[in-house]
Amino acid sequence: MTPGSGDHAAAAHPYTRDDEEDFTALFTDEDVARRMGSGPQPEAAVRALFRRVFDEVCPQRLFDVRAVRRRADGRCTGHAEIKPTAQSGGHGIVCAPAREGWGRGWAPNWPAPSRDTGSGSWGPDAVHATVAEENTASLPLLERIGYDRVRGIREDDGSVTRLLTCGTGRAREAADGAPEF
Repeated sequence: MTPGSGDHAAAAHPYTRDDEEDFTALFTDEDVARRMGSGPQPEAAVRALFRRVFDEVCPQRLFDVRAVRRRADGRCTGHAEIKPTAQSGGHGIVCAPAREGWGRGWAPNWPAPSRDTGSGSWGPDAVHATVAEENTASLPLLERIGYDRVRGIREDDGSVTRLLTCGTGRAREAADGAPEF
C-alpha cells in the first residue's frame, strides 16, 4: 500500500457543528499547536476560533477551511485551509494533521487539493506556505510535493519563518531580490 492510500487516505470536508470537539482537541494538543503560527492557545480561545470558522468564515465563504477525515471511517484527523495571506501576498495553505497521523504518509496528500485549487480558475497563480525554520518535518515534506523555498522572513522575536511557493508567476517574481536568511 502506498502512503496516503487505502484505509489511511484522507479527504477534506466542510466543518459541521459536531466537529467542535475534534477541532478543539486538535488545536489544544500542544505538539500540534506549537507548529502552528499562533502556538498553543487556551481551550476557550480555540472554541471561539471554531465558532468564528463555523459561523462566519464558512457561511460567508471568506476562504476555504475544512475538516480532514479518514475515508475509511470518517474520523477527523486534521484541519486544512487555503486563504489570503499578507506574508506571501497571495494564498497560503494551513495543514494541521493530528498527531495520530504523523509519520504514516498521510500528510503529503493534504496540501495537494489546495495546490491544485490554487492553480485553478478561482484566482491565485501560486499557493504559499509559511513554516517556522525549526519545523524540520514540514519543510522537506513541502519540498517533496513541489513547493520551493522562496525566502526567509525574520520575525520580531528573531526567529525565521520560511516562505515556500508551489506554482509560477507573480509570487516568484515578487520574491526576487528579497533577503535570504
